[in-house]
Amino acid sequence: MNVLGVIPSRFGATRLPGKPLELIGDKSVIQRVYEQCVVAELFDKVIVATDDDRIFSHVKSFNGEVMMTGEYHESGTQRCGEVLMNLEDVGEEYDVIVNIQGDEPFINPKQLEIVLSVFDEDPEAEVVTLAKKITSLDELLAPHTVKVVMTDLEEDEIARDALYFSRQPIPYLRGVDQKDWLTKETYYKHIGVYAFSVEEFHQIIQLEPSPLEAAEGLEQLRWVANHFTIQVAETDLETIGIDTPEDLERARKLIEQD
Repeated sequence: MNVLGVIPSRFGATRLPGKPLELIGDKSVIQRVYEQCVVAELFDKVIVATDDDRIFSHVKSFNGEVMMTGEYHESGTQRCGEVLMNLEDVGEEYDVIVNIQGDEPFINPKQLEIVLSVFDEDPEAEVVTLAKKITSLDELLAPHTVKVVMTDLEEDEIARDALYFSRQPIPYLRGVDQKDWLTKETYYKHIGVYAFSVEEFHQIIQLEPSPLEAAEGLEQLRWVANHFTIQVAETDLETIGIDTPEDLERARKLIEQD
């Protein structure tokens, strides 16, 4: 199985512009993501996809692979699509493409291994992602924490099918005080790493936005609405996404403690 890892990275961000180049310890956010992917030894190629000269030059400076992509892309998925097609145009072939978030400097190689193991178990898998149990009420109620509900886990399966993703806590527990929800139900947060069968990925990048996607601001709902099966594997490993200045400071403190 030939696997391509792509890390979409853009300079502009509403809450933290320039975050790929922000330092955590002595390394930038994007360098930490890249090195975590390389050390995993799961990919035939790892490449940063950007539309910014500053990020391009920075990745080159630490000897990473990087490709300039168009400024017109509306999502990381579309940016990954340009990378894949450019590589296919020069004769490279891949079975699976993995979209790794460029703001996850502590992505664990074991998480990437879990995602790819689903393709080993199920060669017909279309899209695979990760989820982790939610352990705090604040996390459950936070709209920036994306929740996922799934089918029941069948015997001998290592992943479940996603039914829906939402920024709201789902399922809603009727007749139960919200502060008690975690004691009555298991909730899962979505961890945004996606692995795609290349065959299905070529179809996915052609899809038009869906009303559900627009309502929740979640691209994966476009795929659900178009009947693609998203398999979700569970992990107990935590990640720290860099979305706000507060996230960045938390990550820096974590490095200092080490």
